[in-house]
Amino acid sequence: MNRIYYLSPLILQKIIWIPTRISLKFFVHLEIRGIENLESVDSNFIFASNHSSELDPILLPASLPFWSRFSPIFYTSRLQSFYQYSGWRQFIYGGTFFKIWGAHPAYSGLKDYEKSLVNHIHLLSAGKNLLIFPEGRITRDGLIQKAHGGMAYLAERCKRSIVPIGISGAYHISMREFLLRRRKITVTFGKPIDQSELRREVAQKTELGEHVYKEEGEYVLGKIRGLIG
Repeated sequence: MNRIYYLSPLILQKIIWIPTRISLKFFVHLEIRGIENLESVDSNFIFASNHSSELDPILLPASLPFWSRFSPIFYTSRLQSFYQYSGWRQFIYGGTFFKIWGAHPAYSGLKDYEKSLVNHIHLLSAGKNLLIFPEGRITRDGLIQKAHGGMAYLAERCKRSIVPIGISGAYHISMREFLLRRRKITVTFGKPIDQSELRREVAQKTELGEHVYKEEGEYVLGKIRGLIG
């Protein structure tokens, strides 16, 4: 992976941190909870969040302290071709700008996690922190959807803990609501989930087999639902 794609997210996310944090505090009354739960983790890890709006990838970096050891944040994304019929998004999403920001594509349809998530295995192995939306897309109805298995695979493959994050108040937010300060968005960090917890909890419900990663993903989403309350 090009070294510039390791460095550029740090620069960009630091540059926009102050205006983003101030704007979110002012316009959507951003409240951050549970940040102390990150103190017990001594390595990089996977952030796992519900996906309720296009604001979500911006909310996490803005919710961390400016000098946080967990920044910059890297992301999973779709290939640019996925957005070819998505209006203005086709010119930004999944392309070079996304990579500069820290978002790298997963390759769908390969039926092989190792190949699909090769970019993110490299990132985690290099000590980077990764944000994943286990649902794979923005919710259509405000409810948390079913989990994909890639997040749990990465956690096992790279031996990293998962930090669940619950985002509430951002679903279907309009520009009008944003500018008129009619919403309150809360970002809540949960306690890290390690491999032993995942396997212990999932083993109580299912035989460990080909679907174990999806089952583990559902367990994490259960934690996220609890954070949203």
